[in-house]
Formats: sequence, structure tokens, C-alpha cells
Amino acid sequence: MKTRVLFSFLLAMFALAAMSQAKKPTLMVVPSDAWCKEHGFEQTFDNQGTPEQIPDYKAALSSDKQLNAVISKINVLMADRGFPLKDLQANMRSITNLSAEDRLIRSKKSGASITESPLDRLRRTAKADIILEIDWTVNKMGPKSSITYNLKAIDAYSTKQVAGAEGTGKGSFSAEVPVLLEEAVQDHMDAFVERLQAHFDDLLTNGREVVLDLRIFDTTGIDFEKEYGDKDLSEVIDTWLFDNCVNHRFSKSDATETMILYEQVRIPLYKANGMAQDTYGFARELARFLGASPYSIPVKTVNRGLGRCLLILGEK
Repeated sequence: MKTRVLFSFLLAMFALAAMSQAKKPTLMVVPSDAWCKEHGFEQTFDNQGTPEQIPDYKAALSSDKQLNAVISKINVLMADRGFPLKDLQANMRSITNLSAEDRLIRSKKSGASITESPLDRLRRTAKADIILEIDWTVNKMGPKSSITYNLKAIDAYSTKQVAGAEGTGKGSFSAEVPVLLEEAVQDHMDAFVERLQAHFDDLLTNGREVVLDLRIFDTTGIDFEKEYGDKDLSEVIDTWLFDNCVNHRFSKSDATETMILYEQVRIPLYKANGMAQDTYGFARELARFLGASPYSIPVKTVNRGLGRCLLILGEK
């Protein structure tokens, strides 16, 4: 009997380990902001009245053949190491269709339109865990060429750099940029993907890091100090986050009677049914909790990019 129980336990542990090893972060390769600026591929985004310069990936992909070749080469190098990739060009086509739909969406009360930067829309549409930013320069040394590159891995939710590789390759008589890039990065690639996997393993264990921004509509007559039983509303929300964050991890970085800012909120990568979890879905769970008895507080939930969500209490 003991042998059978032990065997069942070991079998379950083996299955669990195999499942965790099978999960890899999804990646998407993009040119760096510096590369786009240097080559003139930028567009102006109206960020709630403030002009903001952001990369124009669509123009870059349609104008620069080297960029497409470099992205394809990195895609191959990462795929050879078992990492799934999302294609930037395919996602840009998808965004063009979504943007047309977004222009028709308006709020029920004020008629306000959606405010979301093209970069946030790209990351939301691609649903990539990690963005790989590539920048490179070709160096000429007589008949030989070499490439200096900088490859950064950025967590798409927290926007923090989680891995990097940079350097200059050996001189080569080949003038093909993808060939020069492959020769330059080969020595660093294995260490780079190990750091990527270590970061993703940390996400599986400790959750994905996001931000929740809570506000109050000024016509509702409630605030975060309103008492429910023996707790203020802010304490009610603190308790819900403690119960639902991975390993109870979150940080209340600022709070008043009309606003609360939660940072480093660790949400699970997957829901109980195995579906991927994102910031908006997690925020909606909190909104449903506050909308139910005994609180009965309507909550408007607004996406503010892949890793941030705004919840406005009192109305929808």
C-alpha cells in the first residue's frame, strides 16, 4: 500500500514538473526606440492632450528590408531554443483592424472615446509575455564588416528589463546583416535565454507584476474611508488583494480618501481553469466583488495598457 501511494505521489510530482517545464514565455521582437528614432520611424501620439513621440513600427517594417531580415533571424534563433514568438508584422495588421473598431466605441454616459497608445495596443493584441528590443550598427573595417548589437528583454507588463545581451562580432567579409548578427550573438544566446526562462519561472511562482489605480467618481458620495462593518472600504480592498494575489504580494504605494495606488500587485499567470490571466481580468474580479452584496458599488474598469488598470468606483 505504501509503495503504491509513494508511486502515485512521484508520478504526480513528475507530471507537475513536466507541465511547468513545458510552459515557455511568448516573445515578440521589435526594433528599439533608439533605432526607430535614428532612422526616422516615429509618429506623434496624443496622450490626453500631450504630444508624445513613439516608434512607428508599421512604417519601419514597410520601408526597411534589413529590419525584417534581422527580426526573422532572431525569431529563428529563439525558436531553435524552444521559445514561441509572435510576429510583429502580423500583429500590426491585426491592430489596423482593431483601431477601426475602437474609433466607434464610446462610453454610455459621456460619449468619451478610448485612449490607448499604439504601443499598448500592440502589446495587448500580441499578448506576448516579453518584448525583445533590438538595436544594431554595422561597422566597416576595410573589406570586412562587423555588427555591434544591443538586445534587451522587457517584461511586457511591468516594462522592466529582465535580460540583455550586447557586444560586437568579429570582422567578416560577409555584408549580410542577418549573418553578421547571428555570428555576433551566438556566444551570448544561451545565457540570454536562460535568464528569460528564469524570469518566467519566477512569474509562475510569484505571479505577474501589475498596477491597479483606484479612483472615486465625484458624484457618488462614497470614499475609501466609508465603513462596512468594522472595516473602511480601503481595508476591505486590502483584504481582497491579500486573499487573491500570489503569495499575498502587493504594495499600497499611495492612498487618500479618494484614491489608492497599488503597485507590484502579483497576479497569477493563469486562472483556475487554465486560461491566461491578464490585468484587466484580475481587475474585473475585484470589480465584481465590490459590486456584490454587501457593498453594491458599481465599478467602471478601464484598461491603461497591458500591465495597468484603472477602477473608478461609484458609477459605470
